[in-house]
Amino acid sequence: MKENIYQSIFNTYAKRIQSGKIPPGTKLPSENELMSSYSTSRETVRKALNLLVQHGFIQKIRGKGSYVLDIGRMNFPVTGLTSFKEMSGKIGRSTRTLVQRTVCTGASPSIADCLQIEPGEPVWEVIRVREIEGERIILDKDYFRPDKVVLLTEELAAGSIYEYLEQTLNLVISYAKKEISVEEATDEDRALLDLNGLTHVVLVRNFVFLEDTTLFQYTESRHRLDKFQFVDFARRIP
Repeated sequence: MKENIYQSIFNTYAKRIQSGKIPPGTKLPSENELMSSYSTSRETVRKALNLLVQHGFIQKIRGKGSYVLDIGRMNFPVTGLTSFKEMSGKIGRSTRTLVQRTVCTGASPSIADCLQIEPGEPVWEVIRVREIEGERIILDKDYFRPDKVVLLTEELAAGSIYEYLEQTLNLVISYAKKEISVEEATDEDRALLDLNGLTHVVLVRNFVFLEDTTLFQYTESRHRLDKFQFVDFARRIP
């Protein structure tokens, strides 16, 4: 029975938000109000609200409540490999890249696992904050194998690394595996991004392969939840 109630709460508010009946910025009823309206437990209400968070419909702000997000925000393609510079040219908004770190360092166990190398092996680490219309809303953390990417500089990182890889190093970037999740913001996110009280970010993990199927890049791209929606085009194959 509880599952039916939390799904009903989720479906009701998801449809109202999608239809525009509940506009962006609207504060949802409190947990106590929802408990009373649906004659259910706090656990069930929280389960429904968390589902709305996971689907990008609302954001919980500590001490304030749950607020509706703008689902008409900038589209970011799930399929395809698009650099930030390429995306910037399409969205028609002022952008800036702030390079935080460009260094060749020993791979941590987690990064080594992602790149399928041994811990401590050298990797290029590039950390960049992406600013759109004066707000820092994307944190990109890139890791490249130096046997494929011989040199990276802060100047290159401030521009388009993909442009450098393809036009200068003549690498053929072929495809990527992407993993997308909504996760709680870290201390680093809060320090480097303008989260404006938001507690979660959209995390896109990219595993990028060359034409010869070599995995040469791993990226964690951390997006402010209220600024992006991830889109795809799907065709039914009978």
